[in-house]
Amino acid sequence: MPRPSVEAERRAQILDSACRVIARTGVAALRVADVAKGAGMSPGIIHYYFDNKRDLTRAAFEQNFRRSLERRAVVFEADREPGQKLRDLVEVYLPHGEETTDAWHVWTQLWATALHDTELRDLSDRAYGEWRRSIASIIRDGQAAGQVAEGDPVDLANLLIGVLDGLAVQVLVGSHVMSPSRVRGMCGTFLDRLLLGPAA
Repeated sequence: MPRPSVEAERRAQILDSACRVIARTGVAALRVADVAKGAGMSPGIIHYYFDNKRDLTRAAFEQNFRRSLERRAVVFEADREPGQKLRDLVEVYLPHGEETTDAWHVWTQLWATALHDTELRDLSDRAYGEWRRSIASIIRDGQAAGQVAEGDPVDLANLLIGVLDGLAVQVLVGSHVMSPSRVRGMCGTFLDRLLLGPAA
């Protein structure tokens, strides 16, 4: 049996590969053979860690969530003014580059699959709960510093998340009128209205 550290590393490699496959083919077309190829392993090793495709898929969604938290931790933990943190958050939240675009495609697959899967619905709720709490905390700090407009921090966090998600999905599906640069401009305008005074 592999050492615990080796098992953890292999499991992470498998799940990162599964996320890449889901991003490119969707959940319905996910094949263990493709995940194994992407991870540089045999299908038998994949089955050693995951009993079936359903378990692999759920674990991949969890991995995508963890990776998203890791990317955004840089913003949440930075020693910067709240107003600037919100602007930085927009930059790391929206799809940009292969890694984050793939992550967004995995999220859209999670949402679609969660329509008929209670466990995945719970994961989606948990993910949104994390974003909501973190963003609301920045907003509270910004309000205390006089940088963010008054209003319920949770409501404002939900509003910001809704704007980001809604615009990002239009970019992902290849909208002819909603380009990445236009989305960033619109999000900047939204933050200009939420923030008081110039950006920190």
